[in-house]
Amino acid sequence: MNQKKQNPIKKLLSVRGMGGALTAFIGLIIIYIAFGIINPNVFSGQNVMNLLRSMSKYLIIGIGQSYVLITGNIDLSIGSVVGMSSMITATLMTMGVNPLVAILISFCCCMVIGIINGFLVGKCQLPPFIATLGTMFVARGIAYMVNGNRNTDAIASGIGKEPAESFQNVFYYGQTAGVYNTFWIAIILFIVFFFLLSKTRTGRHIYAIGSNVDAAKLSGVNVVATVTKTYLVSAFCSFVVGLILCGQASMGNMEAGNMYEMYAVAAGVIGGISPLGGTGILLGTLAGSAVWQTLENGLNMIGAQVGIQRLVIGIIVVFAVLLDVVVRNGVFKKKATS
Repeated sequence: MNQKKQNPIKKLLSVRGMGGALTAFIGLIIIYIAFGIINPNVFSGQNVMNLLRSMSKYLIIGIGQSYVLITGNIDLSIGSVVGMSSMITATLMTMGVNPLVAILISFCCCMVIGIINGFLVGKCQLPPFIATLGTMFVARGIAYMVNGNRNTDAIASGIGKEPAESFQNVFYYGQTAGVYNTFWIAIILFIVFFFLLSKTRTGRHIYAIGSNVDAAKLSGVNVVATVTKTYLVSAFCSFVVGLILCGQASMGNMEAGNMYEMYAVAAGVIGGISPLGGTGILLGTLAGSAVWQTLENGLNMIGAQVGIQRLVIGIIVVFAVLLDVVVRNGVFKKKATS
């Protein structure tokens, strides 16, 4: 009887990366309650809504980075692609281009960066750090050049007040069922990409490459195509966040998305996505992005300086990676069997 009752729990914990995800969720609850005790305003409904909207950006880029991390690679171009997406979309709209056309053109440009990343890392076998560092500068350069090395005017100046407000409501200020649309966008993307990663052959190939790329090749996995798909997911997620930032500011900012590639890594790693590849689930990324934003929100509400915020989050990221290395080396297993 007892063994049968324990089976569902053991089955849950046996899922690859579930331990890290559950740890992050437990940490999230502890952090949120601790900040709420210090400042009860943390529990207010408006703060919760703002927290959900803010964490959505980190969740989306975290999804993209997580796909890449699971293959044992990294994408440093995420933040620049976010900025490029925001600037291209905003610049076109200030020129009077229909918002849907502007979004489509921006989407195509971002996908090109994803294809280039996949080609350089998968086909040319360049180190992902170097390849995506190069495309990071390329995408940021495009973000600067697209409007003549200056931020754009308000998008309403080109497409009019009503279309501009509609665009902003869709991506940032609007609500559905009392929750900001930004959060719903993030949740929809989470569900879609969670399914693709956990229930499809491509998802299995992504894990196989991260676990052992040579073994994956021998098993018939198309490494180049699979790696390219992960970078396309990353570019797509960056594109969406660029639209969100454009909607938030109602303009294009050349520095939009600055440092977001690091935020994406943090969201994944805190949630148990291994930077060494092969391990982690998107539930962990969801938890990691929530932990990140809750820390940022809570430290702001108790008056902590920005430097302290970055220090605390940096320590957590290092600790999460260190824990992953320790677990992979089997230290806990050795102690248990000794």
